[in-house]
Amino acid sequence: MSSKTARRFAILLGFLVMVAGNGNPAQAGPADGVEWLGHASFRIERKGTVVYVDPWKLDDAPHDADVILITHPHADHLSVPDIQKVAKPTTVVVGPPDCLKDVTGETRAVRPGETLEVGAVTVEAVPAYNTNKAFHPKQNGWVGYVIELGKTRIYHAGDTDVIPEMHGLVVDVALLPVSGAYVMTAEEAAMAAGVIAPKLAVPMHYGTIIGSETDALRFRARCEPIPVKIYTRRPPMRGGTVI
Repeated sequence: MSSKTARRFAILLGFLVMVAGNGNPAQAGPADGVEWLGHASFRIERKGTVVYVDPWKLDDAPHDADVILITHPHADHLSVPDIQKVAKPTTVVVGPPDCLKDVTGETRAVRPGETLEVGAVTVEAVPAYNTNKAFHPKQNGWVGYVIELGKTRIYHAGDTDVIPEMHGLVVDVALLPVSGAYVMTAEEAAMAAGVIAPKLAVPMHYGTIIGSETDALRFRARCEPIPVKIYTRRPPMRGGTVI
């Protein structure tokens, strides 16, 4: 049995164990503490540490971020007013150099392939780019992130297509764009999930500018045996429900 086949079998076995254990696998395990805030924006909390990725169009201003990660400077990912809503005096904002020029407070520039330690968080910047369109050129050095908090590794893919750098990623949760046009389609995102083989996949980048819940459902239908968690955002933004 190849290592990839063995890993897929382990994913399926783990999914069946979760079903047998509590009848609701979407409520347990690696996605605990992960909240979808709409589009490509997430809040992740583990053991008292709070990380935001690409905060945008937030309804509240909790000022609770320890780390804010920005993937690239497009307005639906880099929003200084939303950064200010979640930042506190000690918050560290991490992003490619062209994302930080208008951000106040402590910042850390990062490029693809670099790893940073920010308090309790280990952040690895990974490439994110288009292969068959021109919206996110590889040469711009924009990124996704592998976020390690405790023993959990969460991959936020950023705005990307299926790319060779996804091979070899070892993560528990993969947050993958599914809306097409500027990023992967649902079918391409399912291919990416197959390459990465996370314990859990979560669709994102839909429901605001482009894409809909239909894309998320198509993604889930094509991801078996990888479990998929779909959030439906409801006011207030924090604490979306699951379908």
